[in-house]
Amino acid sequence: MRVGLLTREYPPDVYGGAGVHVEFLAQELRGLVDLEVHCWGEASSADTAAGVVRHRPWSTLDGANDALRTFSVDLAMTAGLDGCELVHSHTWYANLAGHLGKLLYGVPHVLTAHSLEPLRPWKAEQLGGGYALSGWAERTAIEAADAVVAVSGAMREDILGCYPALAPDRVHVIHNGIDTTLYRPDHGTDALTRIGVDPDRPYVLFVGRITRQKGVPHLLRAVRDIDPAAQVVLCAGAPDTPEIDREFRDLYEELSRVRAGVHWIPQMLPRPDVIQLLTHAAVFVCPSVYEPLGIVNLEAMACGTPVVASRVGGIPEVVEDGRTGVLVDVDDDFETGLARALDVVLGDPAAARDLGEAGRRRAVAEFGWDAVARRTVRLYEEILKQA
Repeated sequence: MRVGLLTREYPPDVYGGAGVHVEFLAQELRGLVDLEVHCWGEASSADTAAGVVRHRPWSTLDGANDALRTFSVDLAMTAGLDGCELVHSHTWYANLAGHLGKLLYGVPHVLTAHSLEPLRPWKAEQLGGGYALSGWAERTAIEAADAVVAVSGAMREDILGCYPALAPDRVHVIHNGIDTTLYRPDHGTDALTRIGVDPDRPYVLFVGRITRQKGVPHLLRAVRDIDPAAQVVLCAGAPDTPEIDREFRDLYEELSRVRAGVHWIPQMLPRPDVIQLLTHAAVFVCPSVYEPLGIVNLEAMACGTPVVASRVGGIPEVVEDGRTGVLVDVDDDFETGLARALDVVLGDPAAARDLGEAGRRRAVAEFGWDAVARRTVRLYEEILKQA
């Protein structure tokens, strides 16, 4: 079975959960199907042997709206799909290529929804009028797809709510996964020392993009008054817009003035450094206001770290409140609730250790990528039988 996997993010250009998903799913799929990955980026000498084809936006669109530049990549991807028996797209950046491939070559299109444009209105701040185009591309592809994969049960409900024309039996839940042989406790401290984090003081850790979705401004306000003994470590980069970047910087500077031990790491760290930071954190925090699943919570759990997270989307399907972490309602008291939950975990290291150990056990038992890939291939086989 020859499968074309379509994505914006692919190593080394991975900046979010969808990219992590595709990276590890592709790794497992290679042993099960004849896989060709189409992604954004500059071609390298190793790509051909690895079955990777990289595409760039058309130079004639330099300076144009990002949605138009995305569509140019989609057209290039579509041209490269000849010979595939099935195409599988990830995120709106590649969904249109999957839809066009279905039409042009008469092959099934499987679409994995990692988020939904109608539930991310703040994207209009980033894309301007292009937000209408991204929404159109997503709707067109989802409603025509042979199968839609939701990364959580909550995500499935969101998909059907946003796109009622889609038949429910075409939406399948396959959770995100985690490589627990890679994400596992690393008790070294060289990365902490290099970054400037004091390994002898507890710290709250955030890892994610600077975007409205990830709730970073809420976090920066929430941690102002938590236990002063705790450091705050922010692995936060890739701001969506200049406006959210300025807001983040202003809040970071305010926070740094009122408490010591605030560390901001704006660049993308190598994975081993992130794993070490996750391992040593007293608590990992995920303040997202919208999150279909949240792979980063699985990464923290796999490193044996307790999680404080917002009770939204698919997060409760990963983080068990009171067993592997603490969930906080996103309401008018969200920031107060975050601060209170962080202080609870920081204030009881023994209980926090129990939460972290339970999180590691859950990640290993229920979220392996090998199982995710096998479920995905079974879906491919079912769709091809129906074609």
